[in-house]
Amino acid sequence: MRVLEIRRVSKSYGNVRALREVDLTVHAGEMVAIVGPSGSGKSTLLQIAGTLDRPTSGTVRVAGHDVNALSDNELSALRARYIGFVFQQFHLAPELSALDNVADGLLYSGLPRRRRRERARTALQRVRLADRLEHRPHQLSGGQMQRVAVARAVAGQPPLLLADEPTGNLDTEASAEVLSVFRALNAAGVTIVLITHDVDVAAACPRRVWVRDGRITPS
Repeated sequence: MRVLEIRRVSKSYGNVRALREVDLTVHAGEMVAIVGPSGSGKSTLLQIAGTLDRPTSGTVRVAGHDVNALSDNELSALRARYIGFVFQQFHLAPELSALDNVADGLLYSGLPRRRRRERARTALQRVRLADRLEHRPHQLSGGQMQRVAVARAVAGQPPLLLADEPTGNLDTEASAEVLSVFRALNAAGVTIVLITHDVDVAAACPRRVWVRDGRITPS
């Protein structure tokens, strides 16, 4: 099954062409690294793939849905159902526990609070933080905070996880912890697309796609 299809996608910001005729297909169950230097267009590609931005031209399909044919409200519903996001910054509320940071990510799911907390607890167990449920962000290491962010992204059980430089603020040991969690989630069936400039992080992914000057290039 094709979870993500990008066909002849270009993106321009004024006179700047961030993406140029990009083609990319990601199948269910893959773990893909999008690799490139700063300014290569890889983060723009993730924004387009995650429906956070629309292409200037070309077609994007997520789980078979043509993004160009959807309204903004329909896009929001698509993201909520099919896509989880992890960013370089953790974006955790400092006054909340790990459990409530994850549960609050489900506020718009329509689930009652008890069910949101149940899902949050399960998600934190999946990222190996069952013993840190009541810890607040200042009581966690950088790697643990990123794993809380990962738990928040997968708590809604989306089939596609998009991660933008998720190890960019972490040391080597913490990066290895987070990558190990990604591999475990992928082994459990989550499709993962990971943006990185770090070739060592990319090497942890079975498939690598190289981006330079807004184009997908040979490695």
